[in-house]
Parts: sequence; C-alpha cells; structure tokens
Amino acid sequence: MGVTISDVASRAGVSKTTVSRVLNGKGELAQSTVRRVQEAISELGFVPSAGGVGLARGRTRMVGLFVPSLSENWVARLAEGAVDALESKGFGLRLFTFRRGAESLRGLGVHAAAKSIDGLIVIDPLGTEPFFSELYRAGLPVVMVDDRGHLPELPHVTCTNSAGGAAAADHLLAIGRIHPLVVRGPLEYGCTHDRLAGFSDAYSAAGHPIDQRFIVDGALSYEGGQSAVARALAEGLHFDSLFAHNDLSAAGAIRALRDAGLQVPEDVAVVGFDDVEMASRTDLALTTVHQPFAEMGAAAAELLLDHLQDPHNAAPSRTLATSFVVRGSA
Repeated sequence: MGVTISDVASRAGVSKTTVSRVLNGKGELAQSTVRRVQEAISELGFVPSAGGVGLARGRTRMVGLFVPSLSENWVARLAEGAVDALESKGFGLRLFTFRRGAESLRGLGVHAAAKSIDGLIVIDPLGTEPFFSELYRAGLPVVMVDDRGHLPELPHVTCTNSAGGAAAADHLLAIGRIHPLVVRGPLEYGCTHDRLAGFSDAYSAAGHPIDQRFIVDGALSYEGGQSAVARALAEGLHFDSLFAHNDLSAAGAIRALRDAGLQVPEDVAVVGFDDVEMASRTDLALTTVHQPFAEMGAAAAELLLDHLQDPHNAAPSRTLATSFVVRGSA
C-alpha cells in the first residue's frame, strides 16, 4: 500500500488537516510546521493525487517541465516548442532540472505536492524513469519525451529513429559508399539501437553487412566522436563513409579525419543525426537526419493537455517523422 496523508501527519507530528493545508497552500501556518510537513513528504516519498489536490484548489493552469540541462541546443528547442503550445492554451510553465541529481528529484516531489502543477512534461529522463512512474501512478499526469520505450504505461513522444538511420544508409549507398564506420551513442539509449538497426539493416539489404569492428562508441559528444575515429584509424580500419548518432559526435569525427590528413567528403563522407543549429553553420555544413525538436516539444504539451482534459480517450503516444538534409559533408 502506498504512503498516505495519515503517514505524513504521523511522521510530522501534526493532524491530517494540517498536512492538507500545507499541500493546498491554505491558512496561516508556522514555518516550522510547514518545514516538518515538507520534510515528512520528502522522506516518505509521498505524492498526493493531482486530481485530489486540484479539487481542493482548482486547476492551477501550470505545467511542470523537467529537463536535464538547458545548455544543449536541442533541449532548448524542445522546451520552446512545449512553451509555445502551452501558452497558446493559457497554461504557464514551471521549470525543473536534474542538475543536482537526487536532490532535484526530491524537490520536484515537494513542489508537485505543495504547488499542485496540473501535469508534467519530462525531457530525456535517463536514469529517472522509476521516479516519474511513481508520480504517474500516484495520479500526476506525466508525458515523456523519450525514445527508450522502457515505460509503456507512460504517455510519450518520440521520433522515427530507425527510419532516420535507414535514410542515412540509403543516401550513402546512393553515392557509392559501401564501407561505413558507425559512431554510435550510449547503449542505454533506445535511439542508439534504433538508429543502428535502421542503418545496418539497409546496408545488409543492399548486400553490404557491417562488420562489428566498424561500429564504435562515440558517447554522443564531440570528444567521443573525435577519439572514436582516431582509435579506428590507429587500428587500421579503412572506411569511405561515417554515420554518427548525433551531430556533435559527427563534428568530432570530422576533426579526427582532418587531423589524419583525410578530406571530407572526398575521402570520407560524413552523416550526423539531429540537425542542431551548428550543423548548418560550420565551415563544412553537415549532412544529417533532421529531428523535429520544436514539434516534439509541442506534441508533448498537446498530449499532456489531452490527458488533462480526457485521460480515458487521449492517445497513449505520438511519433513524429524525421527527414534527411543533404549538405556539404556527404
């Protein structure tokens, strides 16, 4: 059985009415009392039903947005898409980040209870899924922008990663590149498996299966892409093309190729994934798979609002299509 308001009251040494007043922000209470109740909520992991809090206070017309960081361009674009969609429907936004790890999560639990957001959008929840599943089961509407598929019970938004990988392969095959190197992302990401599957299946179907030695780890970072390609070249691997699982590792790969005296795209054609802002603004514009970040953020917001309005008839998920953008690197 889950933690109840009675458990919180017992832990804090107050009445259930006092706990309810703290959760709903009603009445004058001593700060020491509020602190004790909030500490009990955090320690016990108590999350009240969002519907129950809504009945006590009415809809707040505020939605929480949980992000790992705002320093990444793609995260900012997702957030902007969500904000635009929410504001057009008269909803405000409360931002949460995971910069302080578990402390951030505990704080989110307290905020969700005490401030009563109507729902929550979670971007890139790697390692935090159990926490948000618990919130969802406790009654808080949650939508994931998530491509791992590990939480089928949660509404989510994703893109066609496998089709994007296949598009990259089709383009490289069409220009005669039959010996690719793949610079993949971390294995804990579902997108890594989907992008690799789409790409490798297309090469296999064309009669050019990819040897496992030509699949290297790039960590989705500039340094990861650079070091992965440098290692591949040092090991004597010969390839005429390269597919990186994001644009940042593709940029690092190009740096390593140039350091080795190789020309892009003459010696090695390079394709990335994401189409972040830098992809079209470097000295050698990057051929890449476009991921519709702003549209995904908007779709997540719309899906959450659908679940707030009619949870029984709202769609469980949405998948947006990628597209292929040809530029100078391939």
